[in-house]
Amino acid sequence: MKAFSCKRCGACCKGESTVSLSLEEMDRIAKYLSLDREVFIEKFTVIYGKNRIEMKTKEGYCIFYDKDNNHCLIHPVKPVKCKEWPFPLIIFSDRENFEIIKASCPGLEFFSFEDIKQSKNLTK
Repeated sequence: MKAFSCKRCGACCKGESTVSLSLEEMDRIAKYLSLDREVFIEKFTVIYGKNRIEMKTKEGYCIFYDKDNNHCLIHPVKPVKCKEWPFPLIIFSDRENFEIIKASCPGLEFFSFEDIKQSKNLTK
């Protein structure tokens, strides 16, 4: 079985929006940055409606992506959705979603949908 190797390209951190944050994730990141939750929210997030808070973007990337060094500035406490990428559950059961994610992630270049399905079966 092929092993996934992150290319540290930042493609997963790029976009007009980022992942939604839970209260626990906000508290964990705020603590890591030595900030109160309220200060973290004000300084680093965008609030959409009543229930969705996302990290801000900077120059088209998550505010915590360091383009100069190709790494996440909050890696030890990054949100669950970031930790899952590029393997969200949908990738294992939906070929179309696999192809979309594969097109955006150079680390998946040599993987097929069948490889991904097989790897999910191996982890059960």
